[in-house]
Amino acid sequence: MKELHQQSVAELAAGLARGDFSSVELTEALLARIAQHDDRLNSYISVTAERALEQARAADSARAAGQAGPLTGVPLAHKDIFCTRGIRTSCGSKMLDTFISPYDATVVERLDRAGMVMLGKTNMDEFAMGSSNETSFYGPVRNPWDTETVPGGSSGGSAAAVAARLAPIATGTDTGGSIRQPAALCGITGLKPTYGVVSRYGMIAFASSLDQAGPMGRSAEDCALLLGAMAGFDERDSTSLDRPVDDYTATLETPLDGLRIGLPQEFFGDGLDGEVARVIDEAVAELRRLGAEPVEISLPNTALAVPTYYVVAPAECSSNLSRFDGVRFGHRCDAPRDLEDLYKRSRGEGFGAEVKRRIMIGTYALSSGYYDAYYLKAQKLRRLISDDFRAAFAQCDVIAGPTAPTPAFRLGEKADDPVTMYLSDIYTIAVNLAGLPALSMPAGFSQGLPVGLQLIGNYFSEARLLGVAHRYQQATDWHTRSPDGF
Repeated sequence: MKELHQQSVAELAAGLARGDFSSVELTEALLARIAQHDDRLNSYISVTAERALEQARAADSARAAGQAGPLTGVPLAHKDIFCTRGIRTSCGSKMLDTFISPYDATVVERLDRAGMVMLGKTNMDEFAMGSSNETSFYGPVRNPWDTETVPGGSSGGSAAAVAARLAPIATGTDTGGSIRQPAALCGITGLKPTYGVVSRYGMIAFASSLDQAGPMGRSAEDCALLLGAMAGFDERDSTSLDRPVDDYTATLETPLDGLRIGLPQEFFGDGLDGEVARVIDEAVAELRRLGAEPVEISLPNTALAVPTYYVVAPAECSSNLSRFDGVRFGHRCDAPRDLEDLYKRSRGEGFGAEVKRRIMIGTYALSSGYYDAYYLKAQKLRRLISDDFRAAFAQCDVIAGPTAPTPAFRLGEKADDPVTMYLSDIYTIAVNLAGLPALSMPAGFSQGLPVGLQLIGNYFSEARLLGVAHRYQQATDWHTRSPDGF
């Protein structure tokens, strides 16, 4: 039998059902691994050992009473952007370093109800703003494949924890690629669902029209299992979609015969690393062997996605983060002279440089005299980007391409050049602007570092994306590889 930490969620669930081990034994083994290895990675902000063991004991009792579900007793980690009752929810920021949430996010609530065991809260770029997990107040996360490189962001802690086998699966959030890009850089599978499929209630907002929660695991099958428990209508979230939850595992075995895979010419031009291009070409060739039919397509407004995003997202973050002012909750400066001083110093001390940069950009874009020139124009471009995808899906069923233009880069390499950093998300951002589902899965290596293949689907095609990824993963072993030393 594989060691417990090397087993997938599906394997762990089967082992628990057979009685091969208990949830307490599994949880203790993973907590020991976190204690042994996470000093090298910094993937967790908070480890909730006491709560985890309490939940594991409850899961074992439920199983003994014949009341276990498919995920009962399986451990996971939550990105520290999800509110967790009685536990610090920091969003990777000094601003919320002492914030203890009085309630659970819907995602946390639903996974608790499924009987899952929370190991802890994972590190992240501050308020989910970043592509490298270097903007966290708690220090950068390191990529387990090479600890001198970044894991990607903003869900880098979740990606690193899953890749290093410190959690079998984790939650993440994706505003412009923050599930898919770290999944690619850390060699795991990550899915950003259609906007509105997973509730945003209790998920601290960055850009409300773009943010979406999703699963991060080793395989498409694991992500399908977790998404089934996460998804569903929530009346507390005004953007939640009132539609039945799909059975994401039901079509995993569907053959790929006749599946049309669109290859956008804009994804394979200047800026794409040559080795990454080779890996993607080989992955597409494997999909062809499995029965898929590649189709050349065009997404002509791809180059506009980054500038459009960096108007829309900062504008929304400027509005959302205005609530953090040192009055009701969050960091408060010492001995303020007056209300204005309280606001200025609390926000100045509580927010990091990248968050301040985006607030300033967003406030400028929304200001009188500039709203039409920037924000309104960005919204018009957003519609053109959505129209590109609509036209593309008339020619193909799924779009494929690289998730990121390069493998993981070195810590500090792009920290002083925000524009270069922003270009790390060039292949992922358009998906969020259109509200589409997309997935990244391991497809090979470049210079010893993982490379991710991105699959983009039409609205509500999560099951199809997971099925394509699952068939690919049945034919390859990239998703089973783990970094040396972990």
